[in-house]
Amino acid sequence: MASRWIAIIALLWELQCCVCREVTLPAGPLYRVAGFSLSLPCAVSGYEGPRTQDFEWYLYREDAEGRQIGVVSTRDAGFPYAPFQGRVQAGEVRVERDSGDKARLIIQRLHPDDQGRYECYTPSTDTRFLGNYSSSVVVKVIPDTLLITHSRILSGQPVIEGTELQLTCAASIQSDQHTHVSVTFVVRSSRGPESQGHNLREIIGIDRELRVTPGHSGTYGKRYGDGEIAVEKRKGDGGRDLYVLKMSALAPEDSGSYFCEAAQWIRDPDGKWERIAQRTMELGNLTVQPLADTLSVRSVPDGDVSLRPGAPLRLRCQVLGVGAWKRSALQVQWMRRGLEGGVEVEVARVDPDGVVAWGDDLSRAGGGSMEKEADGSFSLRLFSVRPADAGLYRCAVSVYAGRKTPAPESPATITQRSEWVTVSLKTEEVRVSASIDLPRRPLLKRGSTVTLLCNVSVEATGASRVEVQWLQKPEEMARKGATLSEDSKGRLLASLSYDGLTRIYSNGSDVSVDRVSAGCFRLRIFSAAEEDQGHFQCRAKVWAQDPRGGWYSTGAEAESVTVNLYLYARVTDLLLLPLVIGVSSALFVGILIIATVTCCFMNRLSRQRSRIRK
Repeated sequence: MASRWIAIIALLWELQCCVCREVTLPAGPLYRVAGFSLSLPCAVSGYEGPRTQDFEWYLYREDAEGRQIGVVSTRDAGFPYAPFQGRVQAGEVRVERDSGDKARLIIQRLHPDDQGRYECYTPSTDTRFLGNYSSSVVVKVIPDTLLITHSRILSGQPVIEGTELQLTCAASIQSDQHTHVSVTFVVRSSRGPESQGHNLREIIGIDRELRVTPGHSGTYGKRYGDGEIAVEKRKGDGGRDLYVLKMSALAPEDSGSYFCEAAQWIRDPDGKWERIAQRTMELGNLTVQPLADTLSVRSVPDGDVSLRPGAPLRLRCQVLGVGAWKRSALQVQWMRRGLEGGVEVEVARVDPDGVVAWGDDLSRAGGGSMEKEADGSFSLRLFSVRPADAGLYRCAVSVYAGRKTPAPESPATITQRSEWVTVSLKTEEVRVSASIDLPRRPLLKRGSTVTLLCNVSVEATGASRVEVQWLQKPEEMARKGATLSEDSKGRLLASLSYDGLTRIYSNGSDVSVDRVSAGCFRLRIFSAAEEDQGHFQCRAKVWAQDPRGGWYSTGAEAESVTVNLYLYARVTDLLLLPLVIGVSSALFVGILIIATVTCCFMNRLSRQRSRIRK
């Protein structure tokens, strides 16, 4: 019976203690570094009374034989003992509240004699004295051994956008405790809103667990993923740990003051990492000049160029102000447009990987070259110019700052263009005329062979050849009254090139073209059908020979008047319809006569049978 009452009393005591006061501090011992801050959180729960509780802090030094030293209190300004009075008044030692029942002791700069056991006491506001009203933790103050030095800093001279940057700093500690070091490179920008104040942006670093961590602000995360930013840890002279920042392509927004931050970390008994020391060293100021301020593109020669057909053309593109040539990829294009303006087309280009591509005229791949002569100098050569090469030329340079081999979809950092260079050709005067003839004897009929002749006359000072094209407008379009030159639907039927190559474009018709004599060209349509009727025209284009033996289009051309082709029906076609009608009519009359005779005979036979029966 007695044991039962004891158990009931114990249970009631436990129920009472479920709501009794409890003060908690982090588990110890805690190791902190002299000269740096200490933050001790203290929390109270299970109390009665107001939600805002008071806190008092005491220190028991190891060499004070257990004597109690008042540090700071939330309710009594005169609470601190002499060793802490001045520091409390200066704000170096204070209490900061996290909430009404949570507060932390802050010692801004630890002294070696701050080592000892710290007690957090909460004065009672309860109606009964239950639970614990204080808690304590041991704090060990260890010497400051964090050392940070630099081996490469900024010279202060401006650099051009796209230049590579490499900074190095060293960090080390000598501690009996198991601590880790982290190093982070940071910058205080000299551009934009972040240049105001002392805000630092993390670029990249190596954390306490040796993981590389890019900064979260700006584009550092993306640039790290693209391989443009990196950090390395290596051993230096004397076994020091060196930390190297590498930025492959500086951008104007990278301008600013650069720092190296080193921190010492320790894992507390509760498993949480705590930064116990930190130092920052300035590495210098950096100014990145935008490429737009330094890049210039110039065409050589910079005036007018006048050539004769067949002469070689050489244009050079000079690029200045790119800076680190080995770090920036270039794409150089030569563009052309007509002397009177018009659409700008690409002649040729050199891609960042050095591959030459020809644009509007692929045949130039065998009649020209484009190459890099030196850093910043690119030449375009046309071995034999033609009248079609006349126009306005300029080069366009796209710079991929800090990227040797940019991805195909990567945008250029900047693109600049040179002034226009006028290239004109002194061509010989060429005169050409064309006429078309359609022999109508014998009479043209369907199914016969139709012959059209194109007579061309050329007046030129040198050797020349003619290209002849035959055009047709079908009969239904001819009825509308438009000529071939007025109606874009007139189709190319056949052509004979200047070098004798025949091309047939007819749809189903049996067609041939040939050269009858020096100035006479022939088109033949075999087994002409009704769909071959319409208006026909021939067009002559003159080609001339350059001094190198090549042929080029002079641009001189002439068109003949149009002739109308009409095909008459054949005799067999004319007799077929009467024959069919005659046979059909005779057959109908014969059937009608037979039917009438048969009907009369049957009626007469029927009457004779009726008489016999009577």
